[in-house]
Amino acid sequence: MTSSDLVQRTEAPAAAPAAVRRPPRGGATSRRRLSPRARRRRWLGLAFAAPALLFYGFVVLVPIVQSLNYSFYSWDGVSVARWVGLSNYVSFFTDPALLESLAHVLVLVVFFALIPIALGLFSAALLGRGRTRGSGVYRWLLFLPQVLTSVVVAVIWKRIYGPDGPLNSALRAVGLGDLAKNWLGDFTWALPALGVIGTWTAMGLCMVLFVAGVAAVPGELYEQARIDGAGPVREFFSITLPSLKGQIAVALTLTVTGALRAFDLVWVTTQGGPGTSTTTPALLLYRKAFLNPDVGMAAAIGIILAVVCLLVALIITRLSEEKNA
Repeated sequence: MTSSDLVQRTEAPAAAPAAVRRPPRGGATSRRRLSPRARRRRWLGLAFAAPALLFYGFVVLVPIVQSLNYSFYSWDGVSVARWVGLSNYVSFFTDPALLESLAHVLVLVVFFALIPIALGLFSAALLGRGRTRGSGVYRWLLFLPQVLTSVVVAVIWKRIYGPDGPLNSALRAVGLGDLAKNWLGDFTWALPALGVIGTWTAMGLCMVLFVAGVAAVPGELYEQARIDGAGPVREFFSITLPSLKGQIAVALTLTVTGALRAFDLVWVTTQGGPGTSTTTPALLLYRKAFLNPDVGMAAAIGIILAVVCLLVALIITRLSEEKNA
């Protein structure tokens, strides 16, 4: 072969690389056409859920939209409504009575949420691991307030706090008669007395949630901690408390929103008195809606309470998810 042949000879082109198969965009697999049978099942499920969804929309969503609409008006429920824009919402944060009720709610949060959760954790530490004699009766007694309606609870405690009630009788019997008073009629003690009722009511729920959570913790963790020389206190803070983050979030959400919405307990026991020492936003909502009709202001209070409860639930859920991540 001559050199000219080498020059004129062209090299064979290199083989083209195989085409890279790219994954489908936009979730093509999720848009895969459903079979007629699957489509029928989907529509059948929607048909079964439609009555419940319509009922929920009629009972819950429609009143919320109506309340939002009413909150922009000044209306006594009878005469022609007058558009006031955001004035009702501005009044909520400038009205001294409403601001005082918000301060009362903060006090109730301590009694309705923080103290019951602390006592519930203490009960879970005592009852959650192993069998303690009489634990069943103890749990039943603590959970009893959850079975009773709030009105019954309020009537019972109103009798206990009465001037001649069991509490004052017990104080006189042990020589502390100077401390006896009409607890729900005292400007200083009426709000803490209400808070004690909330603590008694909410503690059972917290205890049941936490005891159930402790029962789900693997026993091997406690055995390993004991082998490492951990005592009961270290076991609680190292194993029990971290394992109850989800239950604590649920209990905190329920109890805090319960304090924000407190009405029936306050109405039956004190009706906001003496004076305004136990008023709450929910109680003022009732008064403005039915006793001294100002439907627009009542609707604004309801909308604000709903938004605050929603924000509290979202914040607690987000914090619990971040800690669990």
